[in-house]
Amino acid sequence: MGSNEEFHVVTGAFGYTGKYIAQKLLSLGKKVRTITGHPNRLNPFGDKIGISPFSFDNPAELVKSLRGAITLYNTYWVRFSYKHVTFDKAVENTKVLIRAAEEAGVRKIVHISITNASESSPFPYFRGKGVLEKAVCQSGMSYAIIRPTVLFGHEDILINNIAWLLRRFPFFAILGSGAYQLQPVFVEDVAELAVQAGQYEENILLDAVGPEIYAFREMVQLIAEKVRSKAKIIYLRPELTLLFSRLIGYVVNDVILTRDEGYGLMSNLLISGNPPTGRTRLSAWLTDHEEDIGIKYASELGRHYH
Repeated sequence: MGSNEEFHVVTGAFGYTGKYIAQKLLSLGKKVRTITGHPNRLNPFGDKIGISPFSFDNPAELVKSLRGAITLYNTYWVRFSYKHVTFDKAVENTKVLIRAAEEAGVRKIVHISITNASESSPFPYFRGKGVLEKAVCQSGMSYAIIRPTVLFGHEDILINNIAWLLRRFPFFAILGSGAYQLQPVFVEDVAELAVQAGQYEENILLDAVGPEIYAFREMVQLIAEKVRSKAKIIYLRPELTLLFSRLIGYVVNDVILTRDEGYGLMSNLLISGNPPTGRTRLSAWLTDHEEDIGIKYASELGRHYH
C-alpha cells in the first residue's frame, strides 16, 4: 500500500463483522488495512489488505498504523470478561484506539455498538458500549455509530450453537417464559450499513435491525424445525438454565451463555423501536442453510483466546 494512497482501517478483519466490512470495502475498490489481535491468523484476503497488530500498550504504534487512513471501522470488543481481558479493559483499549485515530488525522470513525447501549445499564456489555458511544461522540472525528441487535450469518455463534444443541441433545432449555423478544440482523446487512455510513458527511446513530421480530421461544422453534430436531423444548427458571449451559460449557471447553447475557436477553434489549434497516430475513436464511447450520460447534474461546 503506497504511502500516498488513501485507505480505510477495519479492526478485526480476520474476525466476524470486521471480515464482512473489509470484504465490502474491497468490493468497492477501496484500499484496506486491518488492525487485529490475531496478526498470525489465517488471512482470507491474501495480499489484498495490510496487517498491523493491536498495540494498545504502545499508542505511538497504533497512530502509525492509522496515519493516512480516511475512515476507521471499529468492531473491537469482547463478549464477556475472560482472564485479563475484562469489559473495563476493553473500554480502556477502545479509548486508546479512538485517541490514536484522532492523533493520526482519521476523518471518520464508524463504530459498531449494540442496540440499547447505555452508560446506566446494569449489564456490563451494554454499559461499556454506552460509555464508548459517548467517547466516540466527544472525539474530534466525524462519526457513525451502528447499533446491531443479535447477528446471524456464516460463522455466527448464537444461532449456530442453538442449532448445534438442538441437533445433539434430547431437550433444549429456555430461560423463563421465552416470551422476551429479539430482532436478528444479517451480518452482511450490518457490513453494508457500516460502509454506507462511512460515506456520509453528517454524524449518525443507526440501529442495525432485521425485518423480523421473534419471541425467543419462537426463534428456537423455527431453528428446531429447520434442522429437523426432535429435542423437547422445556422452560426452566433462569438460574437452572444457566447451570445447564455451564455444564455443557465444561464439555465443549467454552462459555455458552453468561449470567449477564441470559438476563440481558430477557430484558428485551435486542430489539429496536425504529424501522428495520436490514433486508435479510432469518427465516429465509435458515431455509437456505438448514443443511449446514449447527453441524459444527462455534467456540467463542477458540475464536478469540486459544
